[in-house]
Amino acid sequence: MTFPFVPMAEIRRGGILESLHHGAAVVADADGRVLQAWGDPAFVTFPRSSLKPFQAIPLVESGAADAAGLTEEHLALACASHNAEDFQVALVRGWLERLGLTESALVCGPDLPRSQADQAKVWRGGGDRSRIFHNCSGKHCGFLTLTKHLGAPVSGYADPAHPAQRLYLEAFSELLGEDAARLPRGVDGCGLPAIALPMATMAKAAARWAAAKVATDSRRTAIRRLQSAIRAFPDHLSGRDSATGKIVRATQGRVLLKGGAEGYVVAFVPDQGLGITIKLADGASRAKMGVLAALLGRLGLVDAADALAAEAEGSIRDSNGGLVGEVRVSLPQ
Repeated sequence: MTFPFVPMAEIRRGGILESLHHGAAVVADADGRVLQAWGDPAFVTFPRSSLKPFQAIPLVESGAADAAGLTEEHLALACASHNAEDFQVALVRGWLERLGLTESALVCGPDLPRSQADQAKVWRGGGDRSRIFHNCSGKHCGFLTLTKHLGAPVSGYADPAHPAQRLYLEAFSELLGEDAARLPRGVDGCGLPAIALPMATMAKAAARWAAAKVATDSRRTAIRRLQSAIRAFPDHLSGRDSATGKIVRATQGRVLLKGGAEGYVVAFVPDQGLGITIKLADGASRAKMGVLAALLGRLGLVDAADALAAEAEGSIRDSNGGLVGEVRVSLPQ
């Protein structure tokens, strides 16, 4: 078996190479062509949370979002892996109230906010871990909204055979061009099914999502609404001052993206009908956004890609805040 990855990013401390991230990346178009690839485009892995913009399609297409009075902020949060910042927590709490449900209806487990400052605020207020704080709680609220709209059982919405999951798989299958239910499956960290597929296959599906290349007007409209929500509220997908928000704003909304766990990220370019997948072999979240920024520069989608990569990744600092290193993208030609 050949090694499916190529060097993609270096970590340098005092100018000396300290670590090296390998990975694979694919750029595809909505006609199903692989335009560029680094590493093995056939490498099979889990996109994890990068699937959320696909999972949210039936929430909108079914009419469930409108019936529940959801806004663009809710739709962005349905695609999110959020940090449980104050505005995100308020949205999830209000969303559950709309549904007449408590956090016990969420399949995702109890968690704490991502930042230490927000965690300290929870403890000072006498709080504890909560399912609302889980980074996937917006996605789960989306599935609960769809479930109630369908009149399906609220319990068991994580089951692949549940009507809400079947609607997602049907929509995803159209974008894949094959039956998603037949793909290898595991379980995600939030308790919902996780699908594994080749990097190139995911890039092609992302390109079709970007172009809204689907058979029906209702699905096309749903995808466009999700794109508009992500474009308008990119911070909802992660948090304030996040790499996601920086890249969406730097491209003036031309590029949309969704990160996943274990070093995965998917980007969508609606006006060109392009999809991009990136996977870091070691599962690191560090460097993947810098690699994406560099790749966008290669495609002519951003100016000053090196500066954007540095801004997206941040710098390596010591405990006093002093600059001690850098993440340097080394994407092969």
